[in-house]
Amino acid sequence: MPSDRKPGGELLTGVEVQKHNSRDSCWVIVHGKAYDVTDFLPEHPGGQSIILKYAGKDATEEFEPIHPPDTLDKYLDPSKHLGPVAMDTVMRGDKIVDPEEGERQLRVQRMPTLDQCYNLLDFEAVARRVMKKTAWAYYSSGADDEMTLRENHSAFHKIWFRPRILVDVENVDISTTMLGSPVSVPFYVTATALGKLGHAEGEICLTRAAHTHNVIQMIPTLASCSFDEIVDARGPDQIQWLQLYVNKDRDITKRIIQHAQRRGCKALFITVDAPQLGRREKDMRSKFSDPGSAVQAVNSRSAFPLDRSQGAARAISSFIDPSLSWKDIPWFQSVTNMPIVLKGVQRVDDVLRAVQMNIPAVVLSNHGGRQLDFAPSSVELLAEVMPELRRRGWQDRIEVYIDGGVRRATDILKALCLGAKGVGIGRPFLYAMSAYGVPGVERAMQLLKDEK
Repeated sequence: MPSDRKPGGELLTGVEVQKHNSRDSCWVIVHGKAYDVTDFLPEHPGGQSIILKYAGKDATEEFEPIHPPDTLDKYLDPSKHLGPVAMDTVMRGDKIVDPEEGERQLRVQRMPTLDQCYNLLDFEAVARRVMKKTAWAYYSSGADDEMTLRENHSAFHKIWFRPRILVDVENVDISTTMLGSPVSVPFYVTATALGKLGHAEGEICLTRAAHTHNVIQMIPTLASCSFDEIVDARGPDQIQWLQLYVNKDRDITKRIIQHAQRRGCKALFITVDAPQLGRREKDMRSKFSDPGSAVQAVNSRSAFPLDRSQGAARAISSFIDPSLSWKDIPWFQSVTNMPIVLKGVQRVDDVLRAVQMNIPAVVLSNHGGRQLDFAPSSVELLAEVMPELRRRGWQDRIEVYIDGGVRRATDILKALCLGAKGVGIGRPFLYAMSAYGVPGVERAMQLLKDEK
């Protein structure tokens, strides 16, 4: 235990914290409390340099968008929790004047009013102008040359309707059920990470908007808000699912799953297309454009080389188990009563195998074009999967969902016509949230309803 840790209820001072500003003794302040992260430096998924940038300082502003608030309590030994800090004694460092940030604030002031957004693409255009560069890069990036990212959307343009005439459409009902839960629309909010990069309230914005419209929300493993914060924000009878990146430590994985079940999540979506997160070059470039990111970076005498190969995606995902395989499915089935869904299926034969293993649903998905470039678009794969399921008489043994590239209600309708049970939407709701908060997401959902 550090010698100058305060006993009892005494507050640490900023001067005391500031003494510990090196790799040999590194303290940081987060939300008014000091933590000794010296031993954690080599283990930090995002590298040491970003922590060392805030050694002896208040790191809250950098910490908050990327980490749930309970991260330090969960993963840092209690002996490293040094206690509260008298924040009026903490020196506020001069912020680097960023001309780009000044220009961005001007664009925020000039952005269109919410009622001037008429479709999901409008939200994307506004978000691109008003979001911080690093946030936009993380949300919008795809793998490698981003061919699959673009194909996800353009594939819908290759599918044409054959409209019937003289059909009574006076009353149109778009409500449905997903995994046994009744919902008002055949789309859901799919899991997307780091909500606070776009808005200070993060994923809770999506929770509130989803409740307003009776839309299911899939809670992401890599949320900025804690799992419990998101669950606590849901309304009465609101349906939430859990998306899971499987941890190498199965005890941790089991605790996460069973906690989600106790808190009322209605399904477990296991991400199966990301043994490690993809090479998203736009994100990787942006992550290290921060002029302060190399402060206290290595010199010629250091044994810790600065890793500039990571973006936000890889920096937060090193815990994911690359050994996950079909043989693990019975274990998941043994630890929960929630329906288990495989998210990220990209082959017909894998869908058939899922049926044989009594998996109740799959999501045809290529991770929004963020994993393997040149993976097939989800809607094109759907057109291959459903005929084979029907040929075998298995179409009622599994629910098939898709995500990726959906921007219009006609895209959703095309997926339903091809046999999908429902459609996940991710980036468009993030863009609406980033620009306009909860009202933006609510309007985005309403626009899709209006387009039906």
